Amino acid sequence: MSDPAGGDESAPDGTGDRDDDAPEADDDVAPDGDDVLPVGDGSPLAALRDRVGDPATVAVLLIVAGSLLLRTVQLGQRVFHWDEGRVGYWILRFDATGEFFYRPIIHGPFLPVVNNVLFDLIGASDFAARLPVALVGGLLPLVALLLRHRLRDREVVALALLLSVDPLLVYYGRFMRGDVLVGGFAVAAFALVVYAIDTRRTLPLFGSAALLALGFSAKENALVYLACFLGAGFLLLDHRLVRTARRTGSPLDAVVGEAVALGHFLDDWTAGSRTRLWIERRVRERDPDAHWAPEAGFLGHLAVWIPVGAVGVAATFLGVVAFFYAPRPDLWQALGVASVSAGTAGADAAAPTLGSVLHEATWGAGEKFWGTWASGNHSGHPYVPYLWDIVETLGYGSGVLVVLAIVGFLADGYGEARGTRSIVAYATYWGAASLVGYPVATDIEAPWAAVHIVLPLAIPAAVGLGELADSLRGGLASEDTVTAALAGLIVLAAVGGVAVPNADYWNSASEEDKQVLQWAQPENAYKEALQDAGAVARDNDDGADVLWVGTSTSRGTRLYVSDESSVDRMPPGGPSWHSRLPTPWYLELHDANVTSTPPEARYDELPPAEEMPPVVIAKPDDAAELESRLDSYDSREYAFRLWSERIVVFIDEEALADARADERSA
Repeated sequence: MSDPAGGDESAPDGTGDRDDDAPEADDDVAPDGDDVLPVGDGSPLAALRDRVGDPATVAVLLIVAGSLLLRTVQLGQRVFHWDEGRVGYWILRFDATGEFFYRPIIHGPFLPVVNNVLFDLIGASDFAARLPVALVGGLLPLVALLLRHRLRDREVVALALLLSVDPLLVYYGRFMRGDVLVGGFAVAAFALVVYAIDTRRTLPLFGSAALLALGFSAKENALVYLACFLGAGFLLLDHRLVRTARRTGSPLDAVVGEAVALGHFLDDWTAGSRTRLWIERRVRERDPDAHWAPEAGFLGHLAVWIPVGAVGVAATFLGVVAFFYAPRPDLWQALGVASVSAGTAGADAAAPTLGSVLHEATWGAGEKFWGTWASGNHSGHPYVPYLWDIVETLGYGSGVLVVLAIVGFLADGYGEARGTRSIVAYATYWGAASLVGYPVATDIEAPWAAVHIVLPLAIPAAVGLGELADSLRGGLASEDTVTAALAGLIVLAAVGGVAVPNADYWNSASEEDKQVLQWAQPENAYKEALQDAGAVARDNDDGADVLWVGTSTSRGTRLYVSDESSVDRMPPGGPSWHSRLPTPWYLELHDANVTSTPPEARYDELPPAEEMPPVVIAKPDDAAELESRLDSYDSREYAFRLWSERIVVFIDEEALADARADERSA
């Protein structure tokens, strides 16, 4: 296997500059990529290709369009998951009160801040709540274009395709959680750094800093991405040093050689820059015989722009992070665009200043994160079951991609045409490190953790898919029917292995798909009852709209909240508001007036029949007793969690009929 650290790695099909000794492209790969997107003259695709000027780019853009459709069609059909309901409820309260502050237990502030604006623009709904995640996931295949100097055109298109259709990325790209957000932002930030290195440009580094900051604002496990970046980079450097040391017989020579290579790289990056040329001219003006002027220009450029660039990148990162983590309305008050009211600042509290807000958005948020997640309070679970849970999810949700990643890594490292490219090795190590690390980093057995393994493995998987395409095409061209048939069968199996899970998981809320779905997912039929409850609540003008019947279970009190007004502000009062999720999101959407009874109130202390709210929600153990008291109510039972809890909803049939009649007449 050749050097995995790679050195200069232009794309083998000529999309980047090549060294004279670089391996020649395969004969069957057209340098201009015409084999990627064959279209006829006069077709819309031909017009698009002529406008863009590059068939691989056209292919990626078409894939992105399909990716967005795949994530937005029927986006609001699946009923909210427990986590979606929790975050969604507090976004609605943020919208109602203007108050928001970072709470690590619901992760980063990106979704609350963005969805608060989005709800004002298009209204709050399941579709609107999930739309930011769907857009980020749908646009993610664009990162393939940033890696064109490292991958062949065919691999670029394959990478975009895999990021578009992988079943895990599709399912959780239609889910209001931060995992696809942080993963997408981190991968895009990485790709921009690679693009900056390949094009010798500095500006993309600022975009990378902004994207990484968005990742930190989406979810705190962006720190894990940083650790994986550093770890994979160290492995590549170590392999490069070991290889050089074996060849020269001296570890010192290897270190010196890498330092010299770094110097040549920086020299190439800064060549032609105005700062460097200006310093060279000034040196020669003072001393026309100064042969060291180029070196002075080079070092002077680095002395000026490395600190300036580092400060700029850091400021970009901190600025984006501070904007999202800043408490509201304190941020607007500190900026002078909102007044300080007694209800927010308090009689004795000082008005927020820009300094106090920035402190809370950075240091204060860091302290909260450390106290909740980094202190170890949510760890200590056994490793093997968590590892197996992630492996099982990968097998069911992204098995095709994982197999292709193994094929791509081996083919790239042991193939005859080229040795392991650093981008392929780096992404493989990154994915392997994530597989090892996430069973430790995650606090529950959650299938969405596998998203963070799939994303980096998509790069070697794209190489593997490209190898299969090459084998299929080569077999057909040489009339090698055995090779062509085997490659064709594998490609067909891969297509089926992606299409079938996508069709199955699409808007699934079924226990049959528990390897990919998380257990705290109600069944979709529950949404119909919630819509009816919302209609009744909107039409009811007298007293409470919804009654939760509190109960005691082996897991503690359920459904009861001693003070319902406590759920107006974070954190909610107790003892068991969270046991109602995701229902509070839907009730809040319809501005329902909610009350509850304590477990000891069952059943004699329930309101009399004439005062009973039109919607009553209870556990199945209480259903029989309640049915005898609610003669005119329709009783409906649903899976409240996929395989552990059920819920019963009683709806006054007369009240529902009146509500529907009022809706029709409105």
